[in-house]
Amino acid sequence: MRSPEDKKTFVKAKFSSISKKYDFLNSVLSFQIDKYWRWVTTRMLREFPEGPVLDLCAGTLPLSLELARQAAKRQVVAMDFCEDMLRAGVDNLPSDERLLRIFPVCGDGEELPGASGCFWGITVAFGVRNLAQTQKGLREMWRVLKPGGKLLILEFSRPRNPVVKILYNFYLNRVLPKVAGMVSGDKEAYEYLASSIAEFYEPSELLAMMEKAGFSKTYLRPLTMGIVTVYVGIK
Repeated sequence: MRSPEDKKTFVKAKFSSISKKYDFLNSVLSFQIDKYWRWVTTRMLREFPEGPVLDLCAGTLPLSLELARQAAKRQVVAMDFCEDMLRAGVDNLPSDERLLRIFPVCGDGEELPGASGCFWGITVAFGVRNLAQTQKGLREMWRVLKPGGKLLILEFSRPRNPVVKILYNFYLNRVLPKVAGMVSGDKEAYEYLASSIAEFYEPSELLAMMEKAGFSKTYLRPLTMGIVTVYVGIK
């Protein structure tokens, strides 16, 4: 087992190495279903069309862009601890008005630089898995939300259907690392992806951790036969 600091160093190095190919590989390897997952997640924040939201573990900013697209008066703070990922996202931002409403910030998800109670919503797409201390990160998310604010965690999960589970595990463990490794030049990064999904919390465990951090009205919404899940909590 890696220590929290060792995990941070490892994850940052892996994401830095694949940052320039990250968006392309996400679309290809998910057969572009990742766009639908982000659309659904953003729709679940529609009660807050104005004011600031935090896109944590924002990576190359695909969810930040969708958050800004769906609400024309929404300001998005896009935070990630890997500067190379943020730079890759900024380099590919479209030249439209969303440029004025997305604010990239390099920061640690376990020690958020924001003041308490400053965001109406927080989204985390495929990033909670990479936190070295998940409970600490969840407490920080609760802290920076306004009362009544909403947390949305979009994360990979493990399908329950036996047939889907067999096909998914074969693709995730055998096909994806080889293809992604050839394209990105870093097979280890995608082997880590597969192992981190296998080792991640059960849905009920993550909901319990959210409640322990202070969130109420928690529930989950599986998508695409349980390949991913959206976890919801209210402050």
